[in-house]
Amino acid sequence: MKWGAALVADPRVDGSLVVLDTDLVVSDAQLRAATAGVDVPVRRATLDELTGILAGCDAVLVAARGPVARVIARTAARLSPRPVIVTGLPGISIPATWRALHYRRLCDLFVLHSHREVREFGELAHERGIEQSFALATLPFARGVHERESEGTDLVFAAQAIVPREREDRIRVARLLVAAAAADPSRRVVLKLRGKPGEHETHRETDSYPELLGETPPNLVVSYAPMSEALASAEGLMTVSSTAAIEAAAQGVPVIALDTFGVSGELINLVFEGSGLFGSEDDVIDRRFRHPAPGWLAENYFHEPADDTWVSALEALIADPRPREVPRISGLREVWERHLALGSRDRTWQSRAVALVGHPARFLVRLARRVKHLFG
Repeated sequence: MKWGAALVADPRVDGSLVVLDTDLVVSDAQLRAATAGVDVPVRRATLDELTGILAGCDAVLVAARGPVARVIARTAARLSPRPVIVTGLPGISIPATWRALHYRRLCDLFVLHSHREVREFGELAHERGIEQSFALATLPFARGVHERESEGTDLVFAAQAIVPREREDRIRVARLLVAAAAADPSRRVVLKLRGKPGEHETHRETDSYPELLGETPPNLVVSYAPMSEALASAEGLMTVSSTAAIEAAAQGVPVIALDTFGVSGELINLVFEGSGLFGSEDDVIDRRFRHPAPGWLAENYFHEPADDTWVSALEALIADPRPREVPRISGLREVWERHLALGSRDRTWQSRAVALVGHPARFLVRLARRVKHLFG
């Protein structure tokens, strides 16, 4: 939501936001936080209402996780006249993944946020034989590196739902937050969460930090405020791989990218190699924050605004659209994909029927793949 709202709010765009009703739909509070400072019309809608809403649009920006993006793109692609379909990824997208491309292959333009991302996704699309055009946009919450007017005192931790993924690792992070708070009771440690209990995030979280913390010092607090507000009082930010690190760097807030669990594609922290931001648990406790290396910035999210190409690429596609065929799929597959996108919000009998068979079958397929991977 935050990413899509910022792109639609570009002064060169005349647009509005549609919040699709799915199992992971944002709450009203999350919606207000995501659109703070953004002046664009917002409405909620069901998938069945989407065709009427999108009719007549020049372009549709698909800002959603993969399964939802696929269904929205197909809905838009069937319109006549067909709008230009734009998509992208809302934060750090290194390493480039085939799944990100696969779910969005019906889209005409794929927006990324660094020269490195455009290069790596372009190489991957070529390898996989996927026809896709890529464009560069400045990450909406990383518009240049600014000097801070005044420094804060909070150690802010940007939590992520699935990084790290294992319960033991998340317990270790929780203990680190307690240790950092105990090391200096005069300064706060802020656990910055994206959603309150009962609210959803892009990814499903199984072990939330508030549940893992146990008894905490009084200076360890939980915040649901927008990240910009949390950073305003921050001495520094700690994360494993959250895009909040980029937002912090843009505001002149120093960062520690925790390297306790290693550096890998699964942890989404490969992008920080060469940045100078990696630090240990001792660095967190001692608050040894650091600023990104100048040589890393231009290639990773802090390019010159003049390098951005997404609006000009979009204008060119609107002026001279490329006809693209919508691949035919079976009715059963379409019902299944709709179910994956909407979850319980799809109340049709077809969805309930396909779920009874589809979920057990998918579990068995995934189990077979794991066994094959383990035993060769």
